[in-house]
Amino acid sequence: MLALASSALSACDAAPGDAQTDGAGTTPQAGQEAAQEAGQPRDVVLRSNVAKGAQGVPVDTLLELSAEGAELERVVVTSPQGRLPGRSTDGGAWRATERLEPGTTYAVEVRVGAGDESQVRQRTFRTVDLSLAQQTYASVAPLDGETVGVGMPVVVGFDLPVTDRAAVERQMQVTATPRQAGTWHWISDTEVHYRPREYWKAGTEVSVDLDINGVDAGGGIYGQESRQVAFTVGEAHVYRVDARSHTMKVFSDGDLLRTIPITTGKAGFTTRSGTKVVMEKHDTKRMDSETVGIGGSEAYDIADVQYAMRLTNSGEFIHAAPWSVGSQGSANVSHGCTGLSTENAGWLYDMTRRGDVVEYTGTDRPMTLDNGYGDWNASWGAYRKGSALG
Repeated sequence: MLALASSALSACDAAPGDAQTDGAGTTPQAGQEAAQEAGQPRDVVLRSNVAKGAQGVPVDTLLELSAEGAELERVVVTSPQGRLPGRSTDGGAWRATERLEPGTTYAVEVRVGAGDESQVRQRTFRTVDLSLAQQTYASVAPLDGETVGVGMPVVVGFDLPVTDRAAVERQMQVTATPRQAGTWHWISDTEVHYRPREYWKAGTEVSVDLDINGVDAGGGIYGQESRQVAFTVGEAHVYRVDARSHTMKVFSDGDLLRTIPITTGKAGFTTRSGTKVVMEKHDTKRMDSETVGIGGSEAYDIADVQYAMRLTNSGEFIHAAPWSVGSQGSANVSHGCTGLSTENAGWLYDMTRRGDVVEYTGTDRPMTLDNGYGDWNASWGAYRKGSALG
C-alpha cells in the first residue's frame, strides 16, 4: 500500500468478521468462524488508499485497490461524470489512471475471488469541494491541428498562478516526430514555454499532453482540466532583416525567395535586434500609438494598416507601409515596426504562418526572452535553466 499524505486515507475492507474491518473491531478468531459459517473464503481483505465513506478526498489522489486472500476479478469505479479509468498492476492490484474530480461522489464496486466463492464489495467516497478560484485553467498555443513555423514555441498560460512549478511540469509532456531535444522554460508563475534545442525540423509532428487535472499546483490551487494538442511544423520560413542595409531576405527551406527593401525604427524608436517569431496575423489592424505609450508630436492612429504580423508584445509588427515607400531600402523612419510596400507585404503575408522566424541584426537594442515569443534569444543552456526540473 502506498505511503499516504493523510492517515485518514488509509483503509482496508474485510469480509464480515475478517481480521480487519472498517472500524467494526471484530477479532481474527470470530472473523474466521463467521466466514466459515457463511461459506465464504477466509481472510479476504480489501485494501485501498481511500477509506470507505471518506469525505473531502484530495483530487490529486490516484485511487488504488488491492485484496488479500483473493484475486481482484473486476473493479468498476463510477461517478456522475462516468467511469474512472484504471488498470491492474503486476502485483494484482488496481490503480486509477486519472485523478479525481472535485465535489464528486464515487461509487466503487469490486468483485474478489472467483466462481462460487467470489464476493462483491461496494463502497463510496466523496472528494473535496473546490471553487473555480481554487482551480487553474491552462490555455495552449498552438491550436490543435494548426500548422506553424519552425520557431513556434509551445505556450501554456494559466489563469491562476502555479507556485509548485515542478509538480505541474512533471505532468506536461511534449513528443516530437522526428525526435528532437527540448525543454520547458517558466516565464512567470502564469506562463511556461517549450522549445526544441534548435528550430523545429520542417515537417515535424508534435503532440502536447498536459495531464494536469487535479494536480496540486501549490498555494491551495489545483489543475482544472487536462489538455491535449497536436500540431504540425510547416516549411522552414526564416526572414533575415538587416536594419543597416534596410533589407529583408526571405528564405524558405534554405532557398532565398526574395530580397525586400524595408524600413525599421528611427532614432528614439529603435527596432530590437535578435530573433523574433510571428505571433499573430491581421488582414487589417488599427494601430494607435497611445497603446504603446507614444504621444505628442509622434502620435499616430491608423485605422486600417494592411498585412500586419505581430512580432512582440511591445508592439513591433511587420506590415504594409505605403506612406514610407520612398524611404524603404534607404532609411529607417518608423516607430519600431518593419515597413514594406503593400505589394511586398501582401506577398509575405500570404506565405507566413504563426511561428515563422524573423532574425534582426543591425541595431544596438536587444530583443528579450519575455517579449512575445522571444524564446530563441537565450542560449540552450540558459533556456534549460528556466525548467523547474533542472
